[in-house]
Amino acid sequence: MALPKCLAISLLVFSLSVILINNGVEAFHKVYPHLQFLTAISVSEQHRTGYHFQPPRNWINDPNGPMYYNGYYHLFYQYNPNGSVWGNIVWAHSVSKDLINWQALEPAIYPSKSFDKFGCWSGSATIIPGKGPVILYTGIIDEKNTQVQCYAMPENASDPLLRKWVKPDQFNPIVVAEPGVNGSAFRDPTTAWWSEDGHWRMLVGSRRKHRGMSYLYRSKDFVKWIRAKHPIHSKATTGMWECPDFFPVALNGEEGLDTSVGNNVKHVLKNSLDLTRYDYYTLGTYFPKKDKYIPDNTSEDGWGGLRYDYGNFYASKSFFDPSRNRRILWGWANESDASTDDVKKGWAGIQAIPRTLWLDSNRRQLVQWPVEELNSLREKEVTMSNKKLEKGNYVEVEGITAAQADVEVTFSFSRLDKAEIFDPSWVNAQDLCAQKGSKTEGGVGPFGLLTLASENLEEFTPVFFRIFKAPNKHMILLCSDARSSSLKSELYKPSFAGFVDVDLATKKLSLRSLIDHSVVESFGAGGKTNILSRVYPELALTNQAHLFVFNNGTEPITVENLNAWSMKSVEIN
Repeated sequence: MALPKCLAISLLVFSLSVILINNGVEAFHKVYPHLQFLTAISVSEQHRTGYHFQPPRNWINDPNGPMYYNGYYHLFYQYNPNGSVWGNIVWAHSVSKDLINWQALEPAIYPSKSFDKFGCWSGSATIIPGKGPVILYTGIIDEKNTQVQCYAMPENASDPLLRKWVKPDQFNPIVVAEPGVNGSAFRDPTTAWWSEDGHWRMLVGSRRKHRGMSYLYRSKDFVKWIRAKHPIHSKATTGMWECPDFFPVALNGEEGLDTSVGNNVKHVLKNSLDLTRYDYYTLGTYFPKKDKYIPDNTSEDGWGGLRYDYGNFYASKSFFDPSRNRRILWGWANESDASTDDVKKGWAGIQAIPRTLWLDSNRRQLVQWPVEELNSLREKEVTMSNKKLEKGNYVEVEGITAAQADVEVTFSFSRLDKAEIFDPSWVNAQDLCAQKGSKTEGGVGPFGLLTLASENLEEFTPVFFRIFKAPNKHMILLCSDARSSSLKSELYKPSFAGFVDVDLATKKLSLRSLIDHSVVESFGAGGKTNILSRVYPELALTNQAHLFVFNNGTEPITVENLNAWSMKSVEIN
């Protein structure tokens, strides 16, 4: 369960201030529970998305237990039915045939029992062969935030929509914190997996002092669980591990695997770090006989490690889709404005576009790409090819709805000798992006897109590459820089960035950006480095938004191919 900018909070506390690193957003944040029940009289359409998932109103956060079952995709998510700030959380439930258009059902889980009286927080779904789905979730049993793990089952497993869920009194809660386990930092059970020794296994996120960890539990019957002697993995100084996710990926190809597959695979351990509000993952080897996971020596373990997304993307959850043999990733993107703004507009939070996920051919990282169903929303298309951009050139991409678009572009360049020298002290990509933004002239780059731009460029969100020369290799930086995104000053406008691990032998770089009013979700080099930014333009709204390609480097850049589409809005009831 990812709380909104705080480690944990009781619903009965009137006001609590918590000092957090928290991704730069209101580092000293106050939570006012009386706002949790304020429902806006009308909902503001300004900045609402057209094709990203968000309910008609109110607060949402973590995606919970997504799954595919009996012909339907099910998305559960944390939701406040009474207001647009965190609080009163229930498991909202929506279903879809195509991952794009969604029908809302009544909440699947809400506080109703002694073991979840004070909250029903995040968890996962597991489909048990021959029996059907079971939800594992975190219940809050008292005002001290004591957390236990609970389960729920469909009232009628033959109902294709799984409208009703029950929480059996027998066995619930199925896991409580044993002595030595921090009961107020003990949450978010994973999808369980079946092992050849006849046991189900699941992970629960936790911490011990400043050490983050995932505890492992085993069960033969899915209701009586025993904790392994040691966590499956832990790491010092990383703080609370929220929303852990653990799954196998195939060594070759893009097909996904069921969570219980264990041979000839690599495993992924993802943790959402409450201290930074980012998702980090490692690739490694799982040793089932020892119930231990060891990251590869190519996967940095901790804050400097790999991330699914280098922007506003948190509390992610993946699932295996057996209908198309793929693994799909959901992630939550919160707002970058203030809670008072959210109350005024009547909504807060979106889900990122669901992404297909697989192991890169270099076996050092994962690759992500928007699910192919998204392409069905493409309407009017415009193209550009072999367009040369000299230093300082800005060329508009005309003919589409630039505020709600999908853009795919391949840039090429003839030489790299003008690339700037890379300083080894530039270890933080986000700081480097802030230091060398889109307006700062470089050698090879900055070049890319100016999204959600006003006509005279008073506002714009640039998404761009910049190439540096390091000993024996080149360093490629991908930035999504929100500093110029809005004339409004009281916003969090970060320079999000990540490095791209790609071979430049072809002297080409590709970029895809999904532009959706207050979202710019970008995929660099075919999905190797991804950045989601939340932005709130004042001028670049609806038909007043523009899209440009640009180059501010001394080396000419060619727009080899560009395809851009206006995107239809989706149905989310």
